[in-house]
Amino acid sequence: MKEEYFKWHSPHLHREVEMMVFGHSGYPVVLFPTSMGSFHENRDMGLISAAQWYIDQGLIQIFCPESNDRQSFYNKGIHAHQRIQNHLAYDKMICHEVVERIRLNTAVGKVVMAGCSFGGYHAANFAFRHPGYCSHMFSLSGAFEIRNFMHGYQHDDIFYNSPLEFLKQLNDPELWKMDIILGTSNWDICFDANIKLSDILESRGVRHWLDVRKNRHHDWPLWKEMFPHYLSRIKFD
Repeated sequence: MKEEYFKWHSPHLHREVEMMVFGHSGYPVVLFPTSMGSFHENRDMGLISAAQWYIDQGLIQIFCPESNDRQSFYNKGIHAHQRIQNHLAYDKMICHEVVERIRLNTAVGKVVMAGCSFGGYHAANFAFRHPGYCSHMFSLSGAFEIRNFMHGYQHDDIFYNSPLEFLKQLNDPELWKMDIILGTSNWDICFDANIKLSDILESRGVRHWLDVRKNRHHDWPLWKEMFPHYLSRIKFD
């Protein structure tokens, strides 16, 4: 399996950014790490290996950028306003420095967004904010609530980065074209969040698959089962 390491200075984050890419060709999949995770976390925890057949066949390339959570949501040393601004800078970095460079690898000019736990939030938030760039969104035990990081602070930028809120008003027709999977389990600590998001999508008439697995914990063994299953839904023509 081809494995590449990239490091560059991000004009949006004003710092060095690291990313790993797995595979030599194929449909681009952006795979976010969990909370405060590194660019190599998904490799280290076996999620890349779980998708190795697709990678070896040249069907997909997986792009694993680092997170910005320590500078945004988890940075208790700065005001909530700066936290959400730092997250917006990360969103711009992903959009302009990653997605816009790799999306033309497919005939449809789109990418897959995926992630586990808080990485599922990043996948869902990006895909729903930029549905024209995303053909698929795979959230594995996603956590979608960010208000608890804001300590009561109110701002439009918080609303428009809260899928449980802004999805109720989103009318971009590209949303209805996306293949959306919300993977969870009845033992998942994020089970309720996935039910809430599914209910909102259902109320908007947005087709999606709420995949509820039985008696599995919010952890890597579950996600390593889900991820290759979800990748099988991509049309590799």
